[in-house]
Amino acid sequence: MAQLEEEKHRAHSPIGEDEEKIYDRRPLKLGGFKLLGLAFSTLGIIYSDIGTSPLYVLNGIWPASGNAPDEADVIGGISAIVWSLTLLPLLKYASPVVIALEFGSSEGEGGPFALFMTLFPRREPVDSEGGRSLTTFPTLDYNSRKHADEERLGKLARFRWPLMMWSIFGTALTLADGVLTPAVSVTSAVEGLAVAKPSLINAIVGVSIAFLVALFAIQQFGTQKLSFVFAPITAIWLALLGATGIYNITNHPGIWRAYDPSRAILWFVRTKDYDNLAGVLLAITGCEAMFANLGQFNKASIRIGFGLYAYPMLVLAYLGQGAKLINDPTVINNVFYLTIPGNTGGALYWVVFVFGILATLIASQAMITGTFSLIHQLIGMHAFPAVRIKHTSSITAGQVYIGVVNWLLMIGTIAVVGGFGSSSALTLAYGFAVATVIFVTTTLIAISIPFVKHLPYVLGLVFFVFFGFLDGLFWGASLKKVPHGAWFPLGLGSILTILMCFWSWGRELEDKFDDANTQKLSRVIVKPSQSQPVEHALPSSPEMGHSSGEIELSTMLGSQYDEPASKHHSEYLKDSDLYLKRPDGDMMKLERIPVMAVFHRNDAAGKGVPHSFASFLQRYPALPQVVIFLNTRLVAMPHVPIEDRYTVSKVRSIQGFFAVTMRMGYLDRQAPSVAELLPSIISLESRSSASGERIALIQAASTTATHVIPSYAIFSRPSGWAPWSWVRRVLVEEIYGRARVVFPDRGNVPATVDDNTLHVAVTAVI
Repeated sequence: MAQLEEEKHRAHSPIGEDEEKIYDRRPLKLGGFKLLGLAFSTLGIIYSDIGTSPLYVLNGIWPASGNAPDEADVIGGISAIVWSLTLLPLLKYASPVVIALEFGSSEGEGGPFALFMTLFPRREPVDSEGGRSLTTFPTLDYNSRKHADEERLGKLARFRWPLMMWSIFGTALTLADGVLTPAVSVTSAVEGLAVAKPSLINAIVGVSIAFLVALFAIQQFGTQKLSFVFAPITAIWLALLGATGIYNITNHPGIWRAYDPSRAILWFVRTKDYDNLAGVLLAITGCEAMFANLGQFNKASIRIGFGLYAYPMLVLAYLGQGAKLINDPTVINNVFYLTIPGNTGGALYWVVFVFGILATLIASQAMITGTFSLIHQLIGMHAFPAVRIKHTSSITAGQVYIGVVNWLLMIGTIAVVGGFGSSSALTLAYGFAVATVIFVTTTLIAISIPFVKHLPYVLGLVFFVFFGFLDGLFWGASLKKVPHGAWFPLGLGSILTILMCFWSWGRELEDKFDDANTQKLSRVIVKPSQSQPVEHALPSSPEMGHSSGEIELSTMLGSQYDEPASKHHSEYLKDSDLYLKRPDGDMMKLERIPVMAVFHRNDAAGKGVPHSFASFLQRYPALPQVVIFLNTRLVAMPHVPIEDRYTVSKVRSIQGFFAVTMRMGYLDRQAPSVAELLPSIISLESRSSASGERIALIQAASTTATHVIPSYAIFSRPSGWAPWSWVRRVLVEEIYGRARVVFPDRGNVPATVDDNTLHVAVTAVI
């Protein structure tokens, strides 16, 4: 017996290791004016959310229905706001000292699930040439991960599912926040109409819904185009906030005492009102977008945008509002609009109102964009159904639009606006999701410090104690709001968590089935005279070496080495020697027919032959003259040129067997083309000294090409306890199995849909 060897050829020139890396998604690396331009764009996508918080924060702490606070309380409250902005968004995310933004995934993604991905990365597809991927849908592989400390990894792996559920819970609440943020922001801005024109108070809900419908309708044009329009508007809005703040500060400079952190501490000690912290929390809503949108920008642009512009403008705005509230307690009725210089309803008032409306629409955009980014991550980690994704940028793969998510968010937001009816009622529900996401992110970063960055455990502990304490304070205050409105994000987030954990469980069962049932080519095609599979072609001796286009294919097609390498003979399995070994052990002779069959793979690991191959042979006991195992790999480039599109590998022990990887850019939509692939196959055969007759057979077979696309018929594995078997069967077969039909993995890869496509069902007992 002998080993299977592979000769590899790619059309035109081979891809070097460095060139191959350009197809992997990586964080954006920009400098100079390009970096400043990207930082400017962050204003429109990330900081519009936190930038609109001045609309409702102070009335969230001191409601209009209550009494105005005295000077000491105002200074204490403003101090709490200023230091919350300083310690969390500025120090934790925007400061280069605290490296929270350094914990995005290798693809540059941020958010709770990106942190989980860095702790438990997806398996890199096996490739003998330095990591070239031959799989489309890789799965988690914790044993193959090269880690500097295996003992640490072993300890962490035991907590994989709890950490996954924790990160999914944080992500689910971010999705819930994507419903509340547009509702709160837009309604708060539109209420400015009622301040100037009280007769319009009943029109607030209708006007808010109209603006929201328009916002969701333009999402399909992409965040790049939106940021081009939104960034200047947000910049002007923040400038108006800063200028208004400076004007009000000049009337009461004593407000600068709010920079003394003891004022905030004494405020809580004096009032003994822990609930006020839930109002302060509103000032940092949106800071989680700094991490969640990491995949669409980069660390430097996020830090520049916040540290040099958004942060100082926001601090000036809050200081100015506090100064005005001290001088004129009657502005408690609507602190934001009544602190605008000039008369209510004057020219400046309406200018600020218009930009407030625009800014809140853009603020809603920040969470919508973050929601798309998180869904994109979840799909990649098999924690969310593979809904259709539209890439909207030719610069970065992280900018996406997901239509079904967009319209569901719109429906949910409109329902929330209509149900709660006012910004004061909405703010009771708002904040809980933000506090939870911030706390989840802190715990995952603390764990990542020793396990991902390989830093001492004590640094992770210090990070968790300091920021976990601050986040825990906000989380505790928001928990007290659950009976008063926070039940909505908690309930919605819990439902999403259950659904995503269920989907992750089902996908993991499928992956285990793939690993347990991967078949070697040598166990499918055998000689009837041998009990063991037969493979003719011995390993090359070291002195023989490999050609530049020759690599081992043992991990892909499962070769075995049962004879000594000293025989040095290389004999093809003759077509008359090919038999199919059935599952019951019987042999069936396979006749070669003059056609080409392209077997599309959707197995997770890419090892062995796809299940559809054996199923196809059992149903149609004839072996095509040319057999191609096709992997489709989505790469982080908008388009892949034809010369780089296909990598072709040949199995030398059986004539006519090839493994092909097709690279697709995220904006490419073409299906696999036999016409494009054929020259590479013929060139490869010519290099291996194939006869003209053999090449003619391949050319003739290519005129009748059939694409074989697999799908699973999912069944539940029986359990020893009858009630659990019934429950499991309902979950696996009736719910998960049917959902997998609706949401197949290849929903974002253009499939071949013509008369020459054959769908083969594979029975999967999971």
